[in-house]
Amino acid sequence: MQAAVIVFPGSNRERDAAKALERAMGKKPLIVWHGDSTLPKVDLIVLPGGFSYGDYLRTGAMAAHSPIMREVVARAKKGVRVWGICNGFQILCETELLPGILLRNASLKFVCRPVTLRVENNDSDFTRLCKPAQEIKTIVAHGDGNYFAEPDVLKKLEDNRQIAFRYLDNPNGSINDIAGVFNKERNVLGHMPHPEDSVEPLHGSTDGAVLFESVARALG
Repeated sequence: MQAAVIVFPGSNRERDAAKALERAMGKKPLIVWHGDSTLPKVDLIVLPGGFSYGDYLRTGAMAAHSPIMREVVARAKKGVRVWGICNGFQILCETELLPGILLRNASLKFVCRPVTLRVENNDSDFTRLCKPAQEIKTIVAHGDGNYFAEPDVLKKLEDNRQIAFRYLDNPNGSINDIAGVFNKERNVLGHMPHPEDSVEPLHGSTDGAVLFESVARALG
């Protein structure tokens, strides 16, 4: 059982993600630089939060063309689990591993505050330890978290049960309160909130731990 965390110029949540993974799995993840073109054999790839390339051009757009992403895309298409958090979600949308796009927050302001999510689908390796409609308290910290997809794409997401989480207190204007989505095969997950910052009592919530424990159980 081995995880890897991909680090881009401007990533700032890779240590949080790595510590949460180690806590759940009992093993340190590999830290992989974006400029590498190969990946060792891993069971889970995590794209952490931050501001890759300073969010120039579009959030995630430049990172999507980093050398390592060719391998990430190839592994995802072979069934390897890929998890994008915040900026990682944006990157997954830019690579088209996930549908939709992340726009500026409706307020046009950076939002950093606690939010409550509802689990929409617990039939995945990332959410299987969650209860149906479980509420998870965690945080968001982003300026471009406003999820948007065209009506036909939204219908497919709903029909295929690809919506992973919804906000109960939408902080950014995301369409249909969508906080995170799966690909059709559900081996790729992306969402804006930061569960890695809700795994210890000092964080104010330990609700995010269930996601790390779910994927650890699946990999074990």
